[in-house]
This record gives sequence, C-alpha cells and structure tokens, in this order.
Amino acid sequence: MTSDDFGGSSRLPQERRVVTEIPGPRSQELQKRRVAAVPPGVGSVLPVYVTDADGGVVVDVDGNSLIDFGSGIAVTGVGNANPRVAARVKAQADRFTHTCFMVAPYESYVEVCENLNRITPGDHEKRSFLVNSGAEAVENAVKIARYATGRQAVVVFDHGYHGRTLLTMTLTAKNMPYKHGFGPYAPEVYRAPLAYPYRWPTGPDDCGPEAAAQAIDQITKQIGATNVAAVLIEPIQGEGGFIVPAPGFLPAIAEFCRANGILFIADEVQTGFARTGDLFACEHEGIVPDLVATAKGIAGGLPLAAVTGRADIMDKVHGGGLGGTYGGNPLACEAALAVLEEIEDRKLTRRARRIGEIMLPRLRALAERHPAIGDVRGRGAMIAVELVRPGGKDPDPEMTAQVARRCHERGLLVLTTGTYGNVLRFLPPLVISEALLNEGLDILDEVFAG
Repeated sequence: MTSDDFGGSSRLPQERRVVTEIPGPRSQELQKRRVAAVPPGVGSVLPVYVTDADGGVVVDVDGNSLIDFGSGIAVTGVGNANPRVAARVKAQADRFTHTCFMVAPYESYVEVCENLNRITPGDHEKRSFLVNSGAEAVENAVKIARYATGRQAVVVFDHGYHGRTLLTMTLTAKNMPYKHGFGPYAPEVYRAPLAYPYRWPTGPDDCGPEAAAQAIDQITKQIGATNVAAVLIEPIQGEGGFIVPAPGFLPAIAEFCRANGILFIADEVQTGFARTGDLFACEHEGIVPDLVATAKGIAGGLPLAAVTGRADIMDKVHGGGLGGTYGGNPLACEAALAVLEEIEDRKLTRRARRIGEIMLPRLRALAERHPAIGDVRGRGAMIAVELVRPGGKDPDPEMTAQVARRCHERGLLVLTTGTYGNVLRFLPPLVISEALLNEGLDILDEVFAG
C-alpha cells in the first residue's frame, strides 16, 4: 500500500466540514443534559457530541466533520470503526459476549496473549495476561514485580503519568488534576529525574548521561538498589508532555536495573502498537523490558490492556493472584486480533514514520516563524510542540489553551498536555490521509499567524 492509499476507501468523506459554530446548537443542548447528569470532575477537551467517525474525521450531531488529531488519546490508531475490527466484534457479539476467562476460557484470549508474547521486545520466553485499562496494567505490573523480587520500592520519573487508581495516581507526577485532594497515597514510591532535553540545565547534548547518573545516584543513596523491585518508565512520556528522553538515558537505566536485580517496566500504554514508528517505543534504543504494560491502541477502541513479561517472572505469582471479571472480554480480544492484523497488513509502523516525516519539518518551520514555539519533538505519529513566553522558556499554558480553542473552532481536534499545561500534542490516526494531515497542519499555521 502506498502513502496515497490511506483514506481512499473510507466509509465517510475524508474532509473537514464546518457548518455551525463549534460546539453547535445540538451539542450545546446535549452539554446541558450532561451537566445535569455527569459530575464536573469528568472533563472533555471539546464539548461536541459525536455521531460518527472514520479514518481521520469525527462527525458531530450538528453535521460538522472535524479533522482528528487525537485518536481518542492514541486509541483508534487503525481508524475509528475500522471495518476489520467491527466485523470481528459483531461476529463475536452474535456468539457470546462474556463468560469470564477465569470461569470458562476461550481461544481469542489465548491468541491475543500469544501475539503479545511474539511481538513485544525480546526473544525470551514470555507470558501475558489481559485486563481492562492502562492503569490496571501498570498496577498489575508493579504487583508482579514486587511479588517476584520480594522487594517493595518502585522508582518512577519526573513528569510521568501512569493512571488514576490509588497506586497509579501515586506513580503519576502531576498534582493537578490527577492527584490533588485524593491522598493519602500508596507507600514505597520514589521519583527520579528524567532526561528532558528542552529543560535540562546544561542543555540537550549532555542531558542523557547526566540525567541517568543523577537518577542512579539518587536511587542508590536515597532508596538502596537492593530495596527496589522495579523501575517504571514511559519510553516517551505521554501526559507529561510527549517528552522523548535524551539518547542514552533509557539504556543506562536499563543496564543499572540488570546489574542490580531490579525489574525494568516499560509503560507502553500510549506509545505501543505502531504509534511511534516502531511496534513499541522502547525498541528505538534496543531496550528489552522485563515487563511491558500496554493498552490504548491495542483494541481499536474497546477496553483492553495487558501485562507481558518474562516467563520466569510472570510464572512466580500464585494461582488466582492475577485476573479480574472483565479482563480479556471476548469482544475486546477479537478487536485486538483485528488491530494486530491491520498493523501488519497495512504496514502501520512504516505509516507512523511517514506521518512524522510530514509533521516534524512543517512544525519546525512553524517554530522558526513563531518564537512562542519553544520546542518541537516526538517520534512517528506521536508529535508535540511546547509553547513558551517569547524570550525565554517560561511555560505559556494560556496561549496553549487559546491555540487549541482556535483549532477547534476551525474544525481541527487537538489535545493539550504537559506538566505545565503548555504542550499541544498530535496523535492522528495512523490511517489518516496525507491530504487531511496537511490540511490540519495548514489550520495550525493559520491559527499561529493570527
């Protein structure tokens, strides 16, 4: 399949169409109902109510067709309502919707695990099991690491995000909105510095080795390596601002873990399944984790997540120690099998790299014209710009929100993120057409031009 083939066979017209203000009148009516029914703690990036989505567009109740640079936060990489996914899910729904794998198992669960064992980094023997969400996968990975090592301490990193449960909220770095007021938090969680090239005090060139040395020194002196069960890290940070750790940082941390009997856990919840141009982001520097947590892009929009790890680690947990009622639901398993087929058949890792080849040069050219863009970064189809006040590196969350709002008004769905709320992140579906991708970048250009 050539790059121009994407979007050509889509069910919906792959075009931006703005026919009302955004949000339109029907969305505004639904928003009033939502306010009366749903607590305000559940936020939304853009209060438009969706009726259809396909390829690179999302259609709302008012008939607006928006270019999708969000993919449901990296979930619908193979496209929304992907035909292969929908067909397998429908066929499964006609057979049975649930038995609970722990009660009466079924083949699709086993097949998903076999595939995960095959495609995750490393040629060692592996085991996988399935849960419902990224937070649940991370929490189980930590649970397994503690059980297997007999140790308690877990090390995470500045700017990291790992979920909203008690443990994963503790593992997460950012206070507002994820942690504020929800304590006390889980014990034996420690935070180390991250190699954040744009904000490293001595600059990006020395960032990798210096940050690794600081992190290792902090772990050794403040915790004690023999007390650490696991080091947990996103190979590219998601909610922290799409921070790509400086080269050499991850390999140094992984080597420290190997030398000290510490398990290296890769949180690939947002980065996995071709998003960054590799099947998994840790492959970029040849990292082979002991445990991998996956979710989001695994099942095309159905709730599914997984923990995959070395067999000698995973097999240590006693019978009944892992599981859950809905984990590996048969509908979600069929969706995951379809997603894996789509990634392989349509060469979506290569497609993600192509998206990056289009986006990064255009965003860098935009940054040259607009000093408010302090940094352009990312890999594959996981790209971001960090906005700052001109003349320095002070974060500018107000401008970030303003740019996002103006994009939304023009029919481009973008997301904000970052510890300081000053990062625009772009997660287009891997199947988006190049025409639609470039039109979205044109809109961004117009917004910055004022």
